[in-house]
Amino acid sequence: MLRPSPRQLKTMLGVFPPYLGSGIRINYIANDGSRVVTSHRPRRINANLVGTAFGGTIQTMTDGFYLFMGLTRLGGAYNVWDAESHVTYRKPGRGRLVADMRTDDDTFDMIRERTADGSKYLHWFETDIVDEAGDVVASVRSRVYFRKKRPKV
Repeated sequence: MLRPSPRQLKTMLGVFPPYLGSGIRINYIANDGSRVVTSHRPRRINANLVGTAFGGTIQTMTDGFYLFMGLTRLGGAYNVWDAESHVTYRKPGRGRLVADMRTDDDTFDMIRERTADGSKYLHWFETDIVDEAGDVVASVRSRVYFRKKRPKV
């Protein structure tokens, strides 16, 4: 299965209807899969009844990106799946909102260690969605499944 490069993914998601329609922008994807930055600005066409960001849009700003980061960081030798996501809303999302998702080498070294024998491992990643003032609008916890693929016989 061919996986898109970070540049291809950014281009594809830029016109992906759920992101395009909700106003989510992919601002940055690191070539090594260590960082993804998305943003959203509620407008009349994509805001909720009180003029703030929809909760689902806030969650979608992070959805699938840790899976992509895992696939990029670990390569094709692993099965990687989104398992669950939890959002804690802290305040109404007004103005430009930003999700800055980062992963580090230590995390993926640990994932390789915990899956070396073929065991599955579920890892929680956390992202704060912040507004223009730097205030946390929501905290998103994304749980991702990792398992090393069995060698083909």
